[in-house]
Amino acid sequence: MTIDQPRLRRIRWRCRRGMLENDLILNRFLDACGNGLTEGDIANLDELLHMTDSALWDLIAGRSDVADPTLAAFVARLRVL
Repeated sequence: MTIDQPRLRRIRWRCRRGMLENDLILNRFLDACGNGLTEGDIANLDELLHMTDSALWDLIAGRSDVADPTLAAFVARLRVL
């Protein structure tokens, strides 16, 4: 099942961050994978978007680890794009 475009636009809007590095990574991810997001992907993304910009960047940059294996796998997907 593909995500509907209004929902994807809302997610894209929420991914706008104060730190350019996070903006670039999140937008690149949505450009590549946005239409195929699952409910699990959206839940993982939502969890990340509740973080501060610096904490999110530390995860994406590999400076800190993720304890939850499902979230860790999602962060790994962000890193490869």
